[in-house]
Amino acid sequence: MAKKQFKAESKRLLDLMINSIYTNKEIFLREIISNASDAIDKLCYLSLTDDSVGLNRDDFRIDIIPDKTSRTITVRDNGIGMTMSEAEQNLGIIAKSGSLQFKNEMEGETPEKEDLSIIGQFGVGFYSAFMVSDEVTVITRKFGETEGVRWNSKGTDGYTVSVCEKDTVGTDVIMHIKEDSDEEIYGSYLEVWKLKALVKKYSDYVRWPIKMDIEHQERFETGEKNDDGSPKYEYKMVTENETVNSMVPIWQRSKSEVTDDDCIAWYKEKNRDRKDPCALVRINAEGAVSYKAMLFVPGEQNENVFTGDNKGGITLYSNGVMIMEKCDKLVHEYFDFVKGVVDSPDLSLNISRELLQHDRQLRIIGQNLEKRIKGELEKLMREDRPKYEEFFKNFGVSLKAGVCDEYGRYKDFLKDLLIFWTAEDKQITLKEYVENMPESQKKIYYATADSLKRAISLPQCEEVRRRGYELIYLTNPLDEVVLTDYLREQDGKVFCNVVTDDLGFETDEEKKAAEERNIENKELLDFVKESVGERIAKVKLSDRLSNRPCALTTEGGISLEMERYFRYGPAENMRDVRATRVLELNPSHRAFEVLRDAYSAGEKDKAAKLAKILSTLAALAVGDEVEDPAEFADLVAELF
Repeated sequence: MAKKQFKAESKRLLDLMINSIYTNKEIFLREIISNASDAIDKLCYLSLTDDSVGLNRDDFRIDIIPDKTSRTITVRDNGIGMTMSEAEQNLGIIAKSGSLQFKNEMEGETPEKEDLSIIGQFGVGFYSAFMVSDEVTVITRKFGETEGVRWNSKGTDGYTVSVCEKDTVGTDVIMHIKEDSDEEIYGSYLEVWKLKALVKKYSDYVRWPIKMDIEHQERFETGEKNDDGSPKYEYKMVTENETVNSMVPIWQRSKSEVTDDDCIAWYKEKNRDRKDPCALVRINAEGAVSYKAMLFVPGEQNENVFTGDNKGGITLYSNGVMIMEKCDKLVHEYFDFVKGVVDSPDLSLNISRELLQHDRQLRIIGQNLEKRIKGELEKLMREDRPKYEEFFKNFGVSLKAGVCDEYGRYKDFLKDLLIFWTAEDKQITLKEYVENMPESQKKIYYATADSLKRAISLPQCEEVRRRGYELIYLTNPLDEVVLTDYLREQDGKVFCNVVTDDLGFETDEEKKAAEERNIENKELLDFVKESVGERIAKVKLSDRLSNRPCALTTEGGISLEMERYFRYGPAENMRDVRATRVLELNPSHRAFEVLRDAYSAGEKDKAAKLAKILSTLAALAVGDEVEDPAEFADLVAELF
């Protein structure tokens, strides 16, 4: 039997494909199973009009038969099969696809689109077998033919094709697995557990049953009795031919067949999640791009203790075959916590089926998914506020980061999903805040700190609350960046930092009087500045402090919270950014009177110590770092 050579371009393509096109060797089984499924699709379609096929839909199957002794894996189907000429065309010419030709011929002739959803359209998947095999043999017989065909190849050196005997219609693909190497344990593909796992991962939802012989341990009565009269048992290994794929995925079933509770149970089992998801989205879309989707918003940050992977991820399928385990092109990072599946027959797959040729379909699907996810979250916010607040505690930082992403491109889409603290037990949206504002209030007031309790206790908040105005308390370093750099306003109301900005309460006369008072006390304020050191850029008197002796504020565009954000943020070139600190003193407080009297009496050493104490108290109130805690402790101890 003369060996035939692949065409020169096919030979180069085969070498490229074995070594470059596929990034993951284990998908060879997905490709061979998909081809088997395509072959069954064709014969099943033919059986609709040809009674001589003699097979019902329930008769079709795919078998996987590993043999450790001969070191082979056989994938067998009872599909359409191939003639001699078809075997040469489909297997001897790389990228020649019989499935694509069949689809083109049949498209438009039948309303049963489901039976024409053929994935093997490139004619290259078969050759992925050579990633794990050093020899591949195909034994096939076409429906309607009496003779079989044997095709054999050891790779790029060519192939042989000849007539052979085959009792049944269909195709056997026999892969002789390579010997193990230092880089790869090819023998693992001969293990039943490994093959079963690959079917579950990639081909679980192929519509035809995939069968394997599976060993189980079973208990049998021996016929003898124990001393207490109970029957004796022995255990034996029993082999049963089992279906190892699910075939019809849960997301392909209608809502009348599968309840939301069924979907949630599937999610918890699939993701090993103990808690129910806080939102479920089910979609059956038909149009320019048809797809089905089942998405879940987790009820908690479920970090995997073994892998450290707590990310979400949407798995992409095409006709039940997994294409991408975590498709990062479906939704933006601000929804990266969402888990679930999307299955579409309309995807334009590339030659390896691991990626997409272009992402137009993905963009259409992704836009619809994001609208539905947002709608479900808004519904959750309206109907179950405590559950939404729990969701935001877990994943709110992703939404905030999304507001900042791409220079605020998505801020209008996301801003209504943000909630902020206004009390220790209350969170509201910016829209709700504006709706609650009294007519006299012109700004949205906020305070920043590293904890809610510390933000509420800031001395600068006193005057705002005294006037009956609500404050937003920001406790995440990203919060202030979201408000001031990206959102900037809400319904025409600008944001006002009570620590750094003009609250808008003082009249021009009051501002002038405050300026004159600072000028009158300039000598004392300069002394305080000199005493506390360079960390404080400016010292001034303030009427904003009702009951507190002092407060630490900032000037310019960088607040203390922004400084903390930049210091520990991802941008290394921003880590040296520092806020301009201002020490404000309450001229009506007893502490200032003691400081002033000590300075006026010439007790400058005492006045300097009091200045340092006040400066440190102001820093502690806002959670700023204290340069020398021991010195502060000594200064306070001297007061006793």
